[in-house]
Amino acid sequence: MIADTDKLKPDWAGNDPLSRFVNFLIGIKPIYGIMKSQARQVLIKTAEKNGIPWRKNYQELDSSTVRELLDAIADPNLIYPDYYRVPFHAYDEGNLCWNAAFEAESATYSMGLRVWKNEPLTWQEAQKRLRESFYQVLDTYIPNTITDILDIGCSVGISTTNLHRYYQQKQETPINTIGLDLSPYMLAVAKMRDTKQEIQQWVHGKGEDTPFTDNSFDLITLQFVIHELPRNATQAIFREAFRILRPGGIIAITDNNPTSPVIQNLPPVLFTLMKSTEPWSDDYYTFNVENALKQTGFNYQKTVACDPRHRAIVAAKPE
Repeated sequence: MIADTDKLKPDWAGNDPLSRFVNFLIGIKPIYGIMKSQARQVLIKTAEKNGIPWRKNYQELDSSTVRELLDAIADPNLIYPDYYRVPFHAYDEGNLCWNAAFEAESATYSMGLRVWKNEPLTWQEAQKRLRESFYQVLDTYIPNTITDILDIGCSVGISTTNLHRYYQQKQETPINTIGLDLSPYMLAVAKMRDTKQEIQQWVHGKGEDTPFTDNSFDLITLQFVIHELPRNATQAIFREAFRILRPGGIIAITDNNPTSPVIQNLPPVLFTLMKSTEPWSDDYYTFNVENALKQTGFNYQKTVACDPRHRAIVAAKPE
């Protein structure tokens, strides 16, 4: 796959001098405001320059009936964790707002383009490659027939739908796929996007405290989620995943790769902008995910650089 460096993390993350200096700048409110705005503009510019109609997509959702889905999806008794109530992704309310939900699909497609920014790919080609590079790692570990999949941190459902379709086309028996997320706004958009009702259920809930019974799933994924979490939340999600996976079931993670040369050598402007919108970056880039999985009780299988920026991590619940 993609070669890693010998360095375990970027110099701009953790407790290194460069990281502390960047964090100092982010802590200055006027500078932070500029960074947040610039980070947003980078995404929009990448999107619209490559044929992703960012503003049109927003307007279509804004004028749709999606808001009417919110009350049916939202769990009024859910208490949001403190880590989820901080500003990130250039939104003061984080993912708990319509703006974030209306822009998430365009932002996801834009992110895919930035992985292969020097190749003449359409956003559709980039997104397909992004997803399938992860699935191809999983294929080695997934049973020939699976019945139940859970996608934790599903956002507006792009990861969930693509995952479901990929594995459903490989077998004749139906797969029950569930998307779970903390944002009811994201889930409302996911439900509206799911026009063919391919996904069994969109669940408003916490990955660390799900409503599912023991031994419920063959596969659990966290796709581009854990870099947005403090490590204690990720560890709690691993414990919950261990409980609800069937013996022999797989947990699979894809996310930013701390050892990627592309990530480590991001220009100062870009890594500063990225950190300004990702409050848990330092925690993520210094977190040993593989050890955390082992400590939870999983049989760790493999970590693979699945594209120039991201890695896939696979572990199994013992039989």
